[in-house]
Amino acid sequence: MQYQRHGQPGCGGCLLIVLLIVFVSGGAPALINFLGTLVYTGLAGVLLFIAVFWGFSYWVQRKVATYEQSQSESHNRFVWLLVQILIHTAKIDGRITRDEIQTIHRFFQYNLRYNQTQMHWVKELIKEAINSTQSLDALLVEFKSTFAYEPRLILLELVYQILYTKVLVSENELRIARYIALFLDIADYDQRTVEAKYRYRSQQGAAAAYDLAGQHYATLGLEKGAGMEEIKKSYRKLSMQYHPDKVRHLGDEFKAVAEEKMKEINAAYDYFKKQSAAMQ
Repeated sequence: MQYQRHGQPGCGGCLLIVLLIVFVSGGAPALINFLGTLVYTGLAGVLLFIAVFWGFSYWVQRKVATYEQSQSESHNRFVWLLVQILIHTAKIDGRITRDEIQTIHRFFQYNLRYNQTQMHWVKELIKEAINSTQSLDALLVEFKSTFAYEPRLILLELVYQILYTKVLVSENELRIARYIALFLDIADYDQRTVEAKYRYRSQQGAAAAYDLAGQHYATLGLEKGAGMEEIKKSYRKLSMQYHPDKVRHLGDEFKAVAEEKMKEINAAYDYFKKQSAAMQ
């Protein structure tokens, strides 16, 4: 099963059509009599509720479809595959809980800054993913065949990012994240760099004192005490991989992810550059 755009919703306003026909055929008196009959029979409230509910649903579906059509195919496929893979990650214990769904919702809403229309779209994609029988391997094959190395890195970054929104990340969840990296041919160094950064942040979040140097080493994928030559080499490599222009086609929100990553890389490099200058 591959991603398919949601089409514009069709007309389901049967009640509105009936009222219009009554009005056209008999005028205002006939419409008033018809509504009076509905009130007398007690159906007016139910029908009004149905009409309001349908009208709201129609409005939401139309906004979602319009948003989808305004985005590139690469963007829509990337988000669809991301949601599918995240749901697979959440279901590794055989079930998916409401808390796990809420975690994914918060991720898109707060980390990617999705607005109300985008969130309605994501919720539809989540429903599809929950009911999907497609295997994780099939999804990863499609992702690997569709996207270059840099978007794969962004995907892995997002997988770890959502895992570490939890207080406790299980070994099974880390195992599936590593499997995703391996399947997508992410280099061992790059995978370890991403995991080390989020693992370190999680550990430091519970610590009394914050180790700024340790955070910057983790951002660059280096062990504590690495020399300036290693730092420069890592900086150059990561700057090439996470350059925002390489994921521009995925949409503004994923370009922003790359930009945020670049800020972290630059901050780490600047920190060590100043430390090195101070020692000379």
